[in-house]
Amino acid sequence: METEVKPAATRLSTARSRELGEELRRARHRARMSSGFVAGALGWSLGKLSKLETGSRGTSPWEIGTLVGRLGADKPTRDRILTIATEPDTGTFVRLHGRSSDDLPALYVHEQAARTITVYEPLAIPSLAQTEPYSLALTGSKAVADARKSRQDRLLRPDGPDTVLYIHELALRMVVVGPEVMRDQMLHLTLMCASERMSPRLVPASAPTHAALRHPATLLTFDAPTKPLAYVETDTATVFHDAPEAIAAYNAKMRHLAGLALTAEQTSDAFARWADAYDRQSR
Repeated sequence: METEVKPAATRLSTARSRELGEELRRARHRARMSSGFVAGALGWSLGKLSKLETGSRGTSPWEIGTLVGRLGADKPTRDRILTIATEPDTGTFVRLHGRSSDDLPALYVHEQAARTITVYEPLAIPSLAQTEPYSLALTGSKAVADARKSRQDRLLRPDGPDTVLYIHELALRMVVVGPEVMRDQMLHLTLMCASERMSPRLVPASAPTHAALRHPATLLTFDAPTKPLAYVETDTATVFHDAPEAIAAYNAKMRHLAGLALTAEQTSDAFARWADAYDRQSR
């Protein structure tokens, strides 16, 4: 009797395994080593290293440590990678950052893979819609402003994700530096309303008070079977969630915002009115 041979199960990537893979890829690029060279030096197959860097397979912390040592990574990089490799998968993880989260590997790798991105900001223009002068004035960092411009450019590629940006009208009233910067930011948002990839939607100040309006949030979805991912940025850290109950809460939040937001045409008209108002103030 022939024995049925079952195909090996494909390991589904997780938010943390994809982040770990991106950290390993960055460390290898900083070391200026090819994947073939590294795999050969460790006695691994090229496929094993490739799957580690894409987050589609796991390995032991000991092997991760061996890989990082072969790459000659500095201590902060080693510590960060080994922390990711050994932390428990609870459905929530926290990543510390400096002035912003724009260069976090967890953010980069998931934005690149996302099918849709939905953002809500109550008191500032979302980072994915900020002009460089607005970003620079808000953060005081040219590096952050440049990083945000790079994020926007990557997401506007032809195969980029469909992105909806819910912006509360309070964010339009919060003057950053002066009326000139705000006028140009409003004009930028007006032009974005015609974009095929990014769709700003204004939540009017007259919208009824609701818990969904209190806190900023971002929700990303991916092609199946990858699970959705949500995150919230604080002053010093970004908190990521992929637990089903957390994702359900963020989905409910975004549905409520969709019901409150103005239409695309109404949003464009509102941005144009705000641009005109700031233009008059700047004279």
